[in-house]
Amino acid sequence: MKPIMALAGELASNKTTSQALVEEALARIAAPTGEGARVFLRTYGDAALAEARASDALRAHGIVPSPLAGIPVSIKDLFDVAGDITRAGSKLLSDSAPAKADAIVVRRLRQAGAVIIGRTNMVEFAFSGLGLNPHYGTPKNPWDRTTGRIPGGSSSGAAVSVSDGMAAMGLGTDTGGSVRTPAALCGLSGFKPSASRVAKDGTYALSTTLDSIGPIARSVACCALADSILAGVAPQVPLALRLKGLRLGVLQDYVLDGLDSAVAQAFGKALERLSQAGALVSDLRFEALRRLPQINRKGGLVVAEAYALHRELIARRQAEYDPRVASRTLRGADMSAADYIDVLNERAAMIAESARLAAPYDALLMPTVIMVAPAIAPLETDDQLYASTNLAMVRNPSVVNFLDGCALSIPCQQPGEAPVGLSLVGQHGEDRRLLAIGLALESALRT
Repeated sequence: MKPIMALAGELASNKTTSQALVEEALARIAAPTGEGARVFLRTYGDAALAEARASDALRAHGIVPSPLAGIPVSIKDLFDVAGDITRAGSKLLSDSAPAKADAIVVRRLRQAGAVIIGRTNMVEFAFSGLGLNPHYGTPKNPWDRTTGRIPGGSSSGAAVSVSDGMAAMGLGTDTGGSVRTPAALCGLSGFKPSASRVAKDGTYALSTTLDSIGPIARSVACCALADSILAGVAPQVPLALRLKGLRLGVLQDYVLDGLDSAVAQAFGKALERLSQAGALVSDLRFEALRRLPQINRKGGLVVAEAYALHRELIARRQAEYDPRVASRTLRGADMSAADYIDVLNERAAMIAESARLAAPYDALLMPTVIMVAPAIAPLETDDQLYASTNLAMVRNPSVVNFLDGCALSIPCQQPGEAPVGLSLVGQHGEDRRLLAIGLALESALRT
């Protein structure tokens, strides 16, 4: 499926219809040789077709609420939909009461005219960066279906729904990289806004402090349009800033440690292309980042807050959890209130340091994740490998959540190479400017 703005243009010129787009998406989901059965936990086929026909009828009368109108999108399985049970990728919540109302972000998508095609698979309770789900299966990364590689998580189905043309945008959440990681591993763009930018009412939480809601799509413009709708502001794409003269700081400490050769090569070549296009690219030391493993040695904010949410349910039904999710959640039992406050204080100090160091720059750069997508099979059978790979996968993107910033992952590999993401990082509240910079970087990286 094409980028959103291209689809909007075709709808406006009557080259296609919303009904045709939805029928195409549903056909891809249902294809027996495709990933649809692992990508979607529920599809809204009849409702989506009815909404598409209604969108086409409104368009015929000149009623087009936004460029997203009539275009199929997917939503992660932790967003409330009125009348549906929100399972959050788990079987533990299957007996819960149906949601009484749509989540705010779902309501805003509907108001913009988007057609919600279905609910996408995810890591149980969003608690991993790999994308594995033992309850509903794991969607395979589009890059290497023969090997069967991870899609990244926790918004695994969201990414594959876009890569495989089942939706033009996948709505996900990002607590430690859960939008940017699958976007990077699947060759897509993903945007993590400042945590307070998009309302989280009606969203099943992992960490009330770190959670944010953002899109995965085919381009930066797609992400920018979706972000404006999700934030409840005018649905538009900002003008790209001029790349020449932009000051871009490349983080050196912590985030460049242990890069695999494919990531190191793609990232290095991307920096060269940005410099050749006129950006002022320079190294930036942020040594305080090396303290993060020590600060979060007991699991950090996400573990404490996830345990607070799950402690009663996990005490009664631990055997029904994904064992890897259960073990990570139970670490929160060992964190005291003093430990939690210590992490909050360390975080505040590091956010202040980040703002000081970033002040001379328009944005910061780093690799989104430190490796290309590994194979699924070894991770399913080796708990130690799963744990170490997950830590590696979330290390870089979780920096931005800890610093309460915003970040955009853009594909930076050459054609035919394994997908690699370059992350453009901004301070809290710089979301729209960051997206405008991202449009400029995307153009240079695609040239």
